[in-house]
Amino acid sequence: LKLEWKKQNKCLLICYCYSSLPSSVGCLFFIYTLKKHLPISDAVPLYEQLLSNFPTAAKYWIQYVEAYINVNNDDAIKHIFSRSLLYCLQIPLWKVNENKGTEGQEETRKAFDFMLNYVGTDIASGPVWMEYITFLKSLPAMTAQEESQRMTLVRKAYQKAIVTPTHMVEQLWKDYENFENSVSRALAKGLLSEYQPKYNSARVVYRERKKYVDEIDWNMLAVPPTGSYKEEQQYMAWKKLITFEKGNPQRIDTASSNRRIAFTYEQCLMYLYHYPDIWYDFATWQAKSGSIDAAIKIYQRALKALPESEVLWYAYAELEESRGEIQSAKKIYESLLGNGVSVTALAHIQFIRFLRRSEGVEAARKYFLDTRKSPNCTYHVYVAYAMMAFCLDKDPKVAHNVFEAGLKRFMHEPGYILEYADFLCRLNDDRNIRALFERALSSLPPEESVEVWKRFTQFEQTYGDLASMLKVEQRRKEALSRSDEEGSSALDTSLHDVVSRYSFMDLWPCSSKDLDHLARQEWLLKNINKKADKSAWPNGACSIGAEKGSSGSSTNFKSSAPSAKVVYPDISRMLIYDPRQKQVTGPPPNIVAGLPSVPITGTPIPSVPSVNGGTTNPLQEILKIMPPALVEFITHLPAVEGPSPNVDIVLSILLQSNVPTGQTGQVATSPQQLPVGPSGSGSDLSGSNKLRPIPNESSFKPSRDVQSGKRKNSDRHEDDETATVQNRPLPRDAFMMRQIRKARGVTSSQTGSASGGSMISGELSGSTG
Repeated sequence: LKLEWKKQNKCLLICYCYSSLPSSVGCLFFIYTLKKHLPISDAVPLYEQLLSNFPTAAKYWIQYVEAYINVNNDDAIKHIFSRSLLYCLQIPLWKVNENKGTEGQEETRKAFDFMLNYVGTDIASGPVWMEYITFLKSLPAMTAQEESQRMTLVRKAYQKAIVTPTHMVEQLWKDYENFENSVSRALAKGLLSEYQPKYNSARVVYRERKKYVDEIDWNMLAVPPTGSYKEEQQYMAWKKLITFEKGNPQRIDTASSNRRIAFTYEQCLMYLYHYPDIWYDFATWQAKSGSIDAAIKIYQRALKALPESEVLWYAYAELEESRGEIQSAKKIYESLLGNGVSVTALAHIQFIRFLRRSEGVEAARKYFLDTRKSPNCTYHVYVAYAMMAFCLDKDPKVAHNVFEAGLKRFMHEPGYILEYADFLCRLNDDRNIRALFERALSSLPPEESVEVWKRFTQFEQTYGDLASMLKVEQRRKEALSRSDEEGSSALDTSLHDVVSRYSFMDLWPCSSKDLDHLARQEWLLKNINKKADKSAWPNGACSIGAEKGSSGSSTNFKSSAPSAKVVYPDISRMLIYDPRQKQVTGPPPNIVAGLPSVPITGTPIPSVPSVNGGTTNPLQEILKIMPPALVEFITHLPAVEGPSPNVDIVLSILLQSNVPTGQTGQVATSPQQLPVGPSGSGSDLSGSNKLRPIPNESSFKPSRDVQSGKRKNSDRHEDDETATVQNRPLPRDAFMMRQIRKARGVTSSQTGSASGGSMISGELSGSTG
């Protein structure tokens, strides 16, 4: 874009660009223009706003620093560096304020040392090492002692650089060889032989590291995750690089390896700044490495970056509590609870449990009494404290009082009623359980009482007598009947009720087929008079999932929308499962003799109009263009009921079929030319051409037709050992079948065919006769 800037409308145009473009694009656009057209005093607020949104964007920090460099404001430059350097580990930012003048050489050397200590392990730090070495070589040396000190500094710099996997590691090694040879060839031989293996290891690691680094987008902005494909790719790329560095591929000392891992984590957070799992992994790794203080600092930075991430607060408090810093952990919880905007019921519950662990029962009880007055105190807090008192403090009386106190506030919450009922069941207090159900059902609207009715029915089926069971089931149907039209059918008893009464856990008084039948029939009865589109009926089984409870009994809902307080599954796409094969109605399709029947579900195969005016079957059209060898193979396949045939049977047919060669390119002219029976060399398994489907592989038995006699006659001409092998049952392993065929010793000249095995072995098979 080319904009004609005018002094009087700079601010107006800038505000327009910033407000109309997306945040990152708008910031990039106006920062690029502001640094050239606006004075620094006007640009600073915009830079601050940009960097508050992207605190790890090194390129924006560089532009900010350069804006102050242009006006020679050293104090502002130092302040910006103190805010950005340690958390933006990118080489260009660290090189911005490099001083290459002749004055202040000692400060420059310290600056180089400071920079290489933080970013010297970066794969892109090769030019920095080269500049550092060049700077050291340029230092003045007036005496022999100073010259020796300078050579020592240069040698140490080279030795650190050549063991660092960077883009310029090979160039640095060549320069180091030239340097040592220029100083002393005798000394160079020993030093080079010492550092040659270290350099080779660094070069190998560099090549491996480069593969991971090349997958990373170094211009990506740190934004909250949106689930896009690019973000997921970058996330995985960083995880792979971190895992690679944790493996210590260069086999260096632990301290150096930990510095590289920490540096990789810091670079990762520049781009995955809003990912809480990266912060947690970094802090956990530091804690396991023994750097507890470093882990605490990471958690503090993480909470500053993601203050709304409640799980990071708990992880930080857990770290402090695990090392015995109870007061520090308590301050973390208080800081979380002090933020009134993000306080949740879960935060109250976790703090109650922490107080009970660290300070005792009374501290937890006192905080619970104070929490009850909080506006964000839900029934979950009551349930958590009551169960804590019951299970940990072994005080059922206190737990009962807490549930009763909460019942006055949360009588309209089905979840609270169910939790209270579970507690009373543990106490075997059946009288109060029935009283609780009656009180709750008298106040809850029908659309919110579904789960309560279900639990009441289950309770009576388990603990009540037959009269109470039947009474509660009838009341449930009356309360949940949908409308006057369906009220009569809803009140009818069904076998589902008996199944519900006499089932236990995953034990049912009927088979799964019976359950499917009952569910299907129930759905049909409920939707038979429905005025909705009948085309939606196949998908109408969605009502079963909602109407069939966990106990197996059916439930009728009100026509109103379900309550948001009870979670229901998405049943809009549920279908009735029908495992039975439906026979095709009407005249059977014209199937070539010898082909197995294929179970067909749904509508019959449609006929296709032919050129002569008649109709042809698609199956016949397909068979006409199939090679005879393939048709012969299909004729020996058994009929199969189910999604796939028995693989062992198919392999045995493949191994024992007469598959002719030289005819694969020919086309069958008419269905009459197709073979109608098994070939002479086929086995009993492949000789059956009956259209009866095989229920399963255990019930598969070879049919005894006329060909079995021919097979017996041919077997007599072979020796006893071959006959013994042939009389064995077919193995289930393809390798064993090939071994048996080899044991027979049958050649193409003896049998007229050379069936060379299966597709698994990759051998050729074909007829030579």
